Amino acid sequence: DLQVCTSKNPTCCTKKMEERYQTAAKQDIQQVLQTSSATLKFLISHNAAAFQEMFEILIRLAENYTSTLFCNAYRNMAAEATVPVQEFFTDVGLFLFGTDVSTEEFVNRFFDTLFPVVYNHVLNPGPTDISLEYGECLRVARRDIRPFGNIPEKAIGRMGRALLPSRTFLQALNLGIEVINTTDHLHFSKDCSRALLRMQYCPHCQGLTLSKPCMGYCLNIIRGCLADVAEVDLHWRGYIQSLEELSRAMSGAYNIEHVLLNFHSLVNDALVQARINGPELSEQV
Repeated sequence: DLQVCTSKNPTCCTKKMEERYQTAAKQDIQQVLQTSSATLKFLISHNAAAFQEMFEILIRLAENYTSTLFCNAYRNMAAEATVPVQEFFTDVGLFLFGTDVSTEEFVNRFFDTLFPVVYNHVLNPGPTDISLEYGECLRVARRDIRPFGNIPEKAIGRMGRALLPSRTFLQALNLGIEVINTTDHLHFSKDCSRALLRMQYCPHCQGLTLSKPCMGYCLNIIRGCLADVAEVDLHWRGYIQSLEELSRAMSGAYNIEHVLLNFHSLVNDALVQARINGPELSEQV
């Protein structure tokens, strides 16, 4: 009643033993696959975690630098600037970690929200604060009035060039982990399972427990079992090449560390620009 390990010679296997050997053959190849990819999986997941942690640290540092700028140089509006600064760096984090937000949108929103505060404390300081309605009017008009000159556009360009490669790199590392997880848990066809059993455990039924299959036979069986995933190889090579290109894009003048940690300098330039053009801006308002 054996299904696979049939033989003309006497056999010590029963159908139940054959079923157990079948299960063992599947587990063996699964374990071999997982062991062979474990080092690579650890390398990618370890780097993904390290990059994410580094990005989080950079965002916190950049937020502290920007808050410190207001506390030291623009103390009178530091309290009101706290929320815009916090919201901006929250948006930076959301973008980096994959949320569908636009760098142009959140940079513009930061400068829009900052303009009423600057107007109230720098351009037109008075004994009382401007009304909420007036503040909203200023916020909406900021892009037409351009109180900060070309600084917002410069910030949008730098943020886009620095954040997009880093975001894509992090997503790509996580994609690599998904691919490995998928190939770690393959579903083998019936023919493959039978071939593995025939190669690995059927000799046991003849008492040949120490015999090993020859290399050519073994390779043929494995090639047949992994034929469906062989096409991944070409795409995986393309994936590795893309990671290398992304890592190059993350270095240079627009690397994320340089751009984030110097964002406070851009904000300072914007505030200086507004102060220089104060009388003209007040007239436009």
